[in-house]
Amino acid sequence: MTAKELREKFINFFTEREHKVIPSSSLIPENDPTTLFISAGMHPLVPYLLGEPHPQGRRLCSVQKCLRTGDIEAVGDTYHHTFFEMLGNWSLGDYWKETMIPLSFEFLTKVLKIPSEKISVTCFAGDKDAPKDEETAKLWEKAGIPRERIFFLGKEDNWWGPAGKTGPCGPDTEMFYDTGKPDCGPDCQPGCSCGKYLEIWNDVFMQYYKTPEEDFKTLEQKNIDTGMGVERTTAVLNGLDDDYKTELFLPIIKEIEKISEKSYEKEENKKPMRIIADHLKASVFILAEGITPSNTEQGYVLRRLIRRAVRFGRMLEIHGSFSGLVAESVIRTMGDTYPEIVSQSERIYRELGLEEERFLKTIQRGTKEFEKLSQKGKITGKEAFFLYETYGFPFELTVEMAKEKEIEINEEEFIKAQEEHQRKSRIGAEKKFAGGLADQSEQVTKYHTATHLLHAALRKVLGETVRQAGSNITAERMRFDFTYPSKMTDEQINKVEDLVNQKIKENLPVEFKVVSLEEAKKEGAMALFEQKYQERVKLYKIGDFSKEVCGGPHVSFTGELGKFKIIKEEASGAGKRRIYATLS
Repeated sequence: MTAKELREKFINFFTEREHKVIPSSSLIPENDPTTLFISAGMHPLVPYLLGEPHPQGRRLCSVQKCLRTGDIEAVGDTYHHTFFEMLGNWSLGDYWKETMIPLSFEFLTKVLKIPSEKISVTCFAGDKDAPKDEETAKLWEKAGIPRERIFFLGKEDNWWGPAGKTGPCGPDTEMFYDTGKPDCGPDCQPGCSCGKYLEIWNDVFMQYYKTPEEDFKTLEQKNIDTGMGVERTTAVLNGLDDDYKTELFLPIIKEIEKISEKSYEKEENKKPMRIIADHLKASVFILAEGITPSNTEQGYVLRRLIRRAVRFGRMLEIHGSFSGLVAESVIRTMGDTYPEIVSQSERIYRELGLEEERFLKTIQRGTKEFEKLSQKGKITGKEAFFLYETYGFPFELTVEMAKEKEIEINEEEFIKAQEEHQRKSRIGAEKKFAGGLADQSEQVTKYHTATHLLHAALRKVLGETVRQAGSNITAERMRFDFTYPSKMTDEQINKVEDLVNQKIKENLPVEFKVVSLEEAKKEGAMALFEQKYQERVKLYKIGDFSKEVCGGPHVSFTGELGKFKIIKEEASGAGKRRIYATLS
């Protein structure tokens, strides 16, 4: 079964069961400062999981583009990826376990035709916060999984969320495919890392809300949230134990073989080729979102992926520029499913070429630094890590160059320095998540509503060619990007600020209705119409002043916002400006 057939079968299965298809969201979260990329199908749905009605109804399904950065160092094996596709279906307060478990079993055994004896499942073992999930185990037995293939695991394995410190969460049940490999011992079971069992689907039962006091309260609206990785499942369905041999990666691997004049079948080439294929595939999709390599936020992740790919290219003895050729194979392989990478192809090739060129210069500087360090006849593991982190020198390259000078490097010290760096990076990532996914606090809701007023005010003062080009909201401030060719004058800034405050003072009602996208357009609503929208959208009106397609959240009246103040106006790219503003 091809990946295309898998996507189609999944979507058809759930649309036949009254689910509405929602398009893949952008990889970049909208108005969510707590995470850099969309890393699961449920991320764009957080407001609806918390109770806000979804314009498409209570049963949804999608194929969502995802990107996870926590596993960058793990990429290189047969199944870890940074960019991946997630099949998902949701029940927003509609059906529950007794419906989802039989649906899962039916899709796996009847539609995908996986023999039921190849399937094992895990359920939540229970702890002080929630009971053992015997209910799910019994439903699996009823569906056709015998008790001896039902396992109970703790929170680390069978609990999802919350994404931040607070939010919706709950036990899950995971489905595993038995590859037929021999087990690794008497304790081998689903969840073991030996490779006998491969997880292919996960049903999350969001029935709790974790409070700031770390209590788990039962949610009024219980939700089902599932996730199935396209890459892993495609490999399983084709009897492959390597995702990189599926049609999602094989053409890219073939291109790398051609460029390097080396074979993927040789063990020493597999890891570097997988890393190059994965990282440049992810880079293509990030670049298609308009992100450019930089030293901050999404741009930093992009830079790291490109440079890591180039480093592993050097390990394969590829010395010329090659990222554009690999990107071309990515676009040929994925372009039919994701046309945005085709339309952005010229930009993608240009940015990859520029970054590769910058990195090669950095490598040259790193070589000079290496020569300085080696003059004392010794390079410590910490110094080797410094070369790796600052100049992108692979440890293997440092060792090779040191060997030529008869210098030994303490690998254990290098690994220790690397682990300490990773530990600090994880802490930083956790802090990034600390506010909770898609913060729905009262202050963030106010700022979100204020973006509508600011957008409308800018169009009144600067002209109707102004369009929103992005936003970022925290509990402390809002950032708003918009199209405009020149710096705003002080007079223009004051006019915009005064107009927003006037509309706040008028205490206008903030109302919405659910309409088709065509109706919204006919009514003159503002929206980024080049984006993918669902069949039914929420049209928000603020008096007669603003009309926009938006998902929320919003206040009920503008008088709730307080005083609006623009604190900075600056350039944010060619033909774009950026405003920072506060509410007090």
